[in-house]
Amino acid sequence: MPPRKDKTATLVTEGAKIGEPVPRAIVDTNTASVGIPPQADFSAAEEISALRQQVDTLRKQLAEITGNAKASAKAAARQTQATVKLYPVSSLVAVAAVAGAFAFAVAGLRSKPSRTYESTLDDLRDLYDRIRSNLT
Repeated sequence: MPPRKDKTATLVTEGAKIGEPVPRAIVDTNTASVGIPPQADFSAAEEISALRQQVDTLRKQLAEITGNAKASAKAAARQTQATVKLYPVSSLVAVAAVAGAFAFAVAGLRSKPSRTYESTLDDLRDLYDRIRSNLT
C-alpha cells in the first residue's frame, strides 16, 4: 500500500445546509477525527454547462456513427448489385436457397407434431400394462 500524504487541512464538522451536495466524510487516523474536508464551491451553472458540452459531444458522435452506418449500408448495396450483375444465375440460386430455407422454417413452426406428449405417455402405459400382464 503506498504511503499516504499527510493532510494538514482542518475538517469541517458541522452539517451541510439544505440543498447543498453532501460530500463524503473522511476519517483522519492521525488525529482520530471524522469530518468533511473543505469542499470547492458548487456552481449549478458550471455543472449545467459541463453537462451540455457532454450532450453536444454525444450528439456529434451519434451523428458520425449514423453517417458511417449509412455509408456502410450503401456500400453493401452497391456491392450486392455488382455481384448480381456479374453472377446472375448464382445469385438466383442463392436467393432461392435462402427463400426455401425460410419457407421450411416457417412451415415447421406452423405444423403441429404428429404425436403429443400425452399420447406418447399413454402408449408407454399400455406397453407397460401388456408386459406386466404377460409376466403374471
